[in-house]
Amino acid sequence: MSFADLGLSDKVLQAVTAAGYTEPTPIQAQAIPHVLARRDVLGIAQTGTGKTAAFTLPMLTLLENGRARARMPRTLILEPTRELAAQVVENFDRYGINHKLNVALIIGGVSFAEQDAKLMRGTDVLIATPGRLLDHFERGKLLLTGVELLVIDEADRMLDMGFIPDIERIVKMVPFTRQTLFFSATMPPEIERLADMFLHTPQRIEVARPASTAATIVQKLVATGSEGHEKRDLLRRLIRGEAELNNGIIFCNRKRDVALLQKSLASHGFNVAALHGDMDQRARTIALDGFRSGEVPLLVASDVAARGLDIPAVSHVFNFDVPHHPEDYVHRIGRTGRAGRAGHAFTLVTRSDERSVTAIESLIGQPIPWAEGDLGVLPEPGAAPAEREDAPTRTRHRGKSGQTLRRRGASETGREAARSEPRARKGGRRDSPERGPSPAVEAEAAPSPARPKEPAPQRTAEPRREERRPAPRRRGDEDDGETPIGLGSHVPAFLLRPAVIKSTK
Repeated sequence: MSFADLGLSDKVLQAVTAAGYTEPTPIQAQAIPHVLARRDVLGIAQTGTGKTAAFTLPMLTLLENGRARARMPRTLILEPTRELAAQVVENFDRYGINHKLNVALIIGGVSFAEQDAKLMRGTDVLIATPGRLLDHFERGKLLLTGVELLVIDEADRMLDMGFIPDIERIVKMVPFTRQTLFFSATMPPEIERLADMFLHTPQRIEVARPASTAATIVQKLVATGSEGHEKRDLLRRLIRGEAELNNGIIFCNRKRDVALLQKSLASHGFNVAALHGDMDQRARTIALDGFRSGEVPLLVASDVAARGLDIPAVSHVFNFDVPHHPEDYVHRIGRTGRAGRAGHAFTLVTRSDERSVTAIESLIGQPIPWAEGDLGVLPEPGAAPAEREDAPTRTRHRGKSGQTLRRRGASETGREAARSEPRARKGGRRDSPERGPSPAVEAEAAPSPARPKEPAPQRTAEPRREERRPAPRRRGDEDDGETPIGLGSHVPAFLLRPAVIKSTK
């Protein structure tokens, strides 16, 4: 099937041919005829399959007839982030080269005056984020009574990340007879029920199983023991060890970790930029443009870059943090392996991430293999790489590639096990995990059965270590005795003073 069989206009077909596309993707082939027939559409397809063009191309055909009026856009496209909204504008610029349409971008971080001027000239296509759109409406600069087509892109994110009240307000402002399109990579049942409130007898188009990942992406889990320096060091070794790495996106769960990780990588000689929601629009645009042009090969980002960004040549994705929501994993790794290209996705996993990894594997319907080699070691916090003979027995769980994930034991946690390791007699320091236990500790832990144990000589000049005055307890140390009740054995001096009752006569 070709684009000519979908019913698009000649102007649109010429622009598509000039862009180098000959055959539509499955989501485009099924959605475009329904959009041209003025039906509501609920489109579900994995990211990177061309959902944006699935509503951009038919909209251009429908908008060839008619004119826009001041402050009254003809079509409205809602996007969850500024970057996605700007990307949709690029699609209209590419495929609408033969059309004389007014396209307005209404997002935060830009002057109100410039946006007001665009709205007053009349807008055929209004692309906006919900917050800034409502700001213009409340200021009286925008009317939505002329909207003929409403598009809610990345519907699961729009409805699941706090935009529900704003979306409901906007839907009430547009005419009841409008045409509504929902496009998303994932559509959980609870979100689908909310979508049914806005759609009227929609055509459901599902070209891939919800929350599936592209087959061209090689996914790996990499075990790490801690959240700090060790984890950042492991990420650097991963980046340096990938010979096929052209560029990559590194995802963090928190915005402050994005800035911290970017500074850490830059201090180690990497050319890296940062992108998160707290940055101003100019800085975000510079970072994204530098990554797209190849000037900056690495981009550390929050989930603001996980949804819908079309950067075709991304070779690697690194999940520095396992995402809290399994759906976010699908969108993150969807930045690579786009349009049939090969991609690689590595996820750094700590001991506390096991439940999140299980939820991700359940969502995508397949196990994620563990990386081979010494990168897949998940040590106990504070423990030596190798188990000592006198170490307490711990419950173990084997990963899918046979590597061992150490869990908490039934009797004590890993921290308590590290604290309970015998100290060396000399200096009172703990045994170094790198150097191993000292000979004195080994002799104490495992005495030879053939040699009779001689009584220890009596020390008279120096009191025994057990009889010395214990050091004051620091905050966070384990409690060796019973928990005191109330003030414990200590009674403040003012409570011991005799009570004096003054006479009232």
